[in-house]
Amino acid sequence: MAGRKLKVFKAQFGFYDTVVAAPSQAAALRAWGTHQNLFASGEAKITTDEAAVAAAIAHPETPLRRAVGSSDPFALEPSSLPKVPETPKKPTAKPAAKPKPAEPKKPPADRSKLDAAEAALKTLDERRKREEADFRREHEELEQREAGAQRAYVDARKAATAKVVKARTDYRAAGGDE
Repeated sequence: MAGRKLKVFKAQFGFYDTVVAAPSQAAALRAWGTHQNLFASGEAKITTDEAAVAAAIAHPETPLRRAVGSSDPFALEPSSLPKVPETPKKPTAKPAAKPKPAEPKKPPADRSKLDAAEAALKTLDERRKREEADFRREHEELEQREAGAQRAYVDARKAATAKVVKARTDYRAAGGDE
């Protein structure tokens, strides 16, 4: 961790503002425990708040929290609670409106075609995976055959070349010239 430059990222989760010091956005998302790209949606960003940066750098890749709207320091376990706005007062009672007639309930949608289509897709995907495994196995076997044929060729060529060299030497020794 010592060699990597850390950036401090900020996001809000529920009633808490959070910061985390991480080398990248992906590392920050992992530290927060989310797979959703909060940076793309604008829900997370780099922060330059000095207090937040100092706290986060002291605990790399560990999310620190504080209550939303609070100026308390960021901490592993914040001590303050979020400020909850007061609930508005209930309006005075108005005369009861006539209830709307109940809408007829729709029967649940028939899912059988969707289930059949999903099953067909799953079967197709599984068959393709088996085909790809067969192709890989055949490819490996073919590569092994090719390597064996290449070794046999090299060995046979060496033997044939040795015979040519010996025959040429014998021919010259017998008085022949090339």
